[in-house]
Amino acid sequence: MVLVAVGTSEEDGLIRRAAEGDRPAFGELYLRYARMVHGILLARVPAGDAEDLVQDVFLSAMRQLRGLRTAAAFRGWLGAIARNRAMDYFREARQTVPLDGQNEREHAPRETAEDAFLVLGMIRGLPEAYRDTLILRLVEGMTGPEIAKATGLTPDSVRVNLCRGMKMLRQLAGGIEGK
Repeated sequence: MVLVAVGTSEEDGLIRRAAEGDRPAFGELYLRYARMVHGILLARVPAGDAEDLVQDVFLSAMRQLRGLRTAAAFRGWLGAIARNRAMDYFREARQTVPLDGQNEREHAPRETAEDAFLVLGMIRGLPEAYRDTLILRLVEGMTGPEIAKATGLTPDSVRVNLCRGMKMLRQLAGGIEGK
């Protein structure tokens, strides 16, 4: 399938070249979008597994890139692959039993890890739009404009999602402190 260019931006060219098998172009796309994919995965799967799943997402994208119809759809398409991979992760997890009994909290300093995993758990309970933007901002360290560019949302939508997500997160955190 031929990838149709919607614009003539540098990124469209990278996507087209990557679809034609240009590995360095695909590597550049990886550098540009790995944080976004990591954030999407981190909002859904244990932190210790998110890194490996990023690699899975990009391998899958590399194999399927020729089927992408327009370069403009790349960001959303890559995000969908990440969300689907997270769902697959949980389907696979039901079929396996951990042998050592360790979990992701045992690999970090106790208090810091407990606080971080508590907050991450609260974020994972938020609606998807807020969850993704908060993870990209708070964990991946992306700015509002970077999030907008990576996800295809408008800057105003990112601001609204971050504001509402933080408000909901504060309410959840306040409910825990009161117990």
